[in-house]
Amino acid sequence: MKVFGYAVIAYAAFLSSTVWAIVFLTGPIDGPATRPAWAALPIDAALLLAFAVQHSVMARAGFKRRLTRLIPQPAERSTFVLAASLLMVALFAWWQPVPRVIWQTGSWLWVVYAAGWALAIGSTFMVDHADLVGLKQAYRHLRGQEYRPPEFKERWLYRWCRHPMMLGLVIAFWATPRMTAGHLFFAVAGTAYILVGIEFEERDLRSRFGTDYPAYEKRVPSLVPWRSRR
Repeated sequence: MKVFGYAVIAYAAFLSSTVWAIVFLTGPIDGPATRPAWAALPIDAALLLAFAVQHSVMARAGFKRRLTRLIPQPAERSTFVLAASLLMVALFAWWQPVPRVIWQTGSWLWVVYAAGWALAIGSTFMVDHADLVGLKQAYRHLRGQEYRPPEFKERWLYRWCRHPMMLGLVIAFWATPRMTAGHLFFAVAGTAYILVGIEFEERDLRSRFGTDYPAYEKRVPSLVPWRSRR
């Protein structure tokens, strides 16, 4: 019961940080400056780096093995989710805006912004949302059932793009009617991290799914569905 309660708390943190992220990119990221750009950008870079390091390190199989020597196996994914959510909250709370406007366009881009988030969130339900956020592992532990990782399947948008969730996030990073210097820094850094993160993730997926995943890579584009599926 403790593991499941812990997973619910981690999921609540995930939901809260996701809602905050959606709101944050619509305005607070472009808020009034509290310090000069030369001082603000290093702080923002450190916050983004902390989030990137947590994601990269905690997602590796070796770290997971060491972590599960300290905590129950069914709580491993929830711990990742909780840590990522707390770092997102820190990023938004301590972000230092650099409000100099780089470009400004029409408000129609908010429709694209909403579509990006819809794609990112919806993609988690096209695979296994409960498994992704750690609820499935904890629930099976609560019921005394064996946990089995999701099988490799091509569902919905994953038949056309290997990482639709990441594509949705990239769209959300860039789709804003008013792009400030601080927002541009976030978008560039976030997109760069996603591209690097995909390489690490796919290395793990090749190891996990064997020959199925390399065949999938040849057939389906990584981020942008630019070619027809063969």
